Amino acid sequence: MPTRKWRGVNRELPVGEQQGTAEDGAFDPRPIYQAAVEALNRGDWQRASILAESLLPRIPPHAGVHFVAGVACLQLQRLPEGLRHLQLAVHHNPRRPDYAAQFARALALARLTRESVAAADAATAMSPDDPATLDTLAVVYTQANAHAKAVRLFERALQRMPGRAIAHFNLATSLTFVGELDRAEREYEACLAIDPAFWKAHLALAQLRKASAESNHLPRLRALLEKATEATARMYLHLAHAKELEDLGDYPQAFLHLSAGKAAGGEGRGYTTARDALVFDLLRALFPEPIAMGGGFASDAPIFVVGMPRSGTTLVDRILSSHPDVHSAGELQNFGVVLKRLSGSRTPELLNVDTLRRAMQVDPRVLGEAYVDSTRPGTAARPRFVDKLPHNFLYLGYIARALPNVRIVCLRRNPMDTCLGNFRQLFAQTSPYYDYSFDLLDTGRYFLLFDALMRHWHQVLPGRILEVQYESLVDDQEGQTRRLLAHCGLGWDEACLRFSENTAPVATASAVQVREPMHRQALARWKRYGSALDGLRELLEAGGIPID
Repeated sequence: MPTRKWRGVNRELPVGEQQGTAEDGAFDPRPIYQAAVEALNRGDWQRASILAESLLPRIPPHAGVHFVAGVACLQLQRLPEGLRHLQLAVHHNPRRPDYAAQFARALALARLTRESVAAADAATAMSPDDPATLDTLAVVYTQANAHAKAVRLFERALQRMPGRAIAHFNLATSLTFVGELDRAEREYEACLAIDPAFWKAHLALAQLRKASAESNHLPRLRALLEKATEATARMYLHLAHAKELEDLGDYPQAFLHLSAGKAAGGEGRGYTTARDALVFDLLRALFPEPIAMGGGFASDAPIFVVGMPRSGTTLVDRILSSHPDVHSAGELQNFGVVLKRLSGSRTPELLNVDTLRRAMQVDPRVLGEAYVDSTRPGTAARPRFVDKLPHNFLYLGYIARALPNVRIVCLRRNPMDTCLGNFRQLFAQTSPYYDYSFDLLDTGRYFLLFDALMRHWHQVLPGRILEVQYESLVDDQEGQTRRLLAHCGLGWDEACLRFSENTAPVATASAVQVREPMHRQALARWKRYGSALDGLRELLEAGGIPID
């Protein structure tokens, strides 16, 4: 969120009698309120919270004070309190778009996607003009996969703060998602012209195009890397180097930069495979027998596309959403969020042993209905929708019980290519799902956990999961597409063969690639790295995974 000066309220605070001793005299809340706003403006969240909270019991209900308290609570990671204060701020003054925008932001942080979009729509309808509010609303829309709306608001924000690098970066990212790559490139360059140390923009630029000998960013990257000391800078610059060197066919040097970049990104994470193994082992123990299909919520609207990341899930999503009856909802966190909420678990992690155990007591029908309802209205435009969060493979036992009529598709890809693809990708760094991906052998160990769990799901969910091999889809596009549509209960439509013409936004790591027609360039990519991947191959083969 951009730096801003919080404007507070349009009306003065009332001066009333203090609820205290007589000698205290009349209580004037205005100095305290002014001090709270000043604390908010300088980022002293703790003091802003204390001052605002001290006023609330001593004055009539006041939107501005609740607003200060709410924003401060959000910054202090006190989400329930922040949500309550901002809801009251909007209630007491529904005409302030900045209040509504922060309420929408709080709802988005709480993973209440439908409610956050409704609040953002209400704020947008008030025609906000200040850039910070526009930026906040655009971020809310981005998190809800409403990228066309996000682009419009980022454009308006940029018009009002053209000298801010982050404004150009945010717009460029949304333009990438909606497929406007030329404009995205210009905005990334504008970002770097303002701030060459906006490190993530260098990687975004490298990923936007295929580098060539005539057109690349390597000289700039080398000059910056020579001076880079902090881990974040080294991570982004090494990964950008790796991408462009790979494009130029220099795989040995690309791998050196890739390894250095991932090592920098993994510093301080303290990841161990044993942490993930606890979850995988528990899932098999919780669902030891075939899962009965009775009960649950009867909707057949969702289609879950799961698998290891970088295995072709976005490609299948584009194929399915090219069908006139199917909407692409993107990578929704909704099922895991709803499961967490209904489980009653108070642990901070979205997915852990406590949550999974408690979730076994959740009514499957309530879970299924709450999940589908949480995706509305965005998924209601067409009869079916695709939820393509790859890691939903962890929830398949709960999904099968809660939604007995949904179709499930699992993508498989050559194990070496799958692991290399995960290692090459910088995933969302705040997500709990991807810590394994900062080390190549940790990625291989995670793949072994995934493979064992999927074999278990096939045993307890016989006939429910269609496995699609990425390489088979490339070699036999029409045959595999017909098989895919049949499994999902969809009639044949030629548009599914022309998925590259699909104009829907894509907000995944494959945002650029899926706008190209089917090709074989990514097949057996691992072989280009030669002996650098020998350790990974040995680990997988020792785990029982054959490597062709």
